[in-house]
Amino acid sequence: MKKPTSPKHRRKPISIDAYLARVPEPARSTLKKVRSAIRSAAPPDANETISYGIPMFKYDGMLMGFAAFKNHCSLFPTSMAVVRTFENELKGCEVSKGTIRFPLDKPPLATLIKRMVKARLAEKKSKQQS
Repeated sequence: MKKPTSPKHRRKPISIDAYLARVPEPARSTLKKVRSAIRSAAPPDANETISYGIPMFKYDGMLMGFAAFKNHCSLFPTSMAVVRTFENELKGCEVSKGTIRFPLDKPPLATLIKRMVKARLAEKKSKQQS
């Protein structure tokens, strides 16, 4: 007999749109704003994908990811250096080990996210030139 399909047993989403379709409000709207901010600062040829089960932008490797959880949303800059650079501006968020957690209905400012993406891109470029 086939087991009933529960949210935990559903297939993993294959696109960011599919991921967002599964996220309840208000987190869905919050993550759409985060996605838009990342997209506007990322190079045009950055790829949107699902990696480790979460939405991720890739450009010469991991650039930045985001996700929704039961009680918060998270931003994953994939760099502790970037997190440390902006820690004073992330006072309303919980920051630990490369993860920035924020309320389901209150994303970080779009301008801050864009600056973080640009800092991450500069970091990647610097490493390539070394």
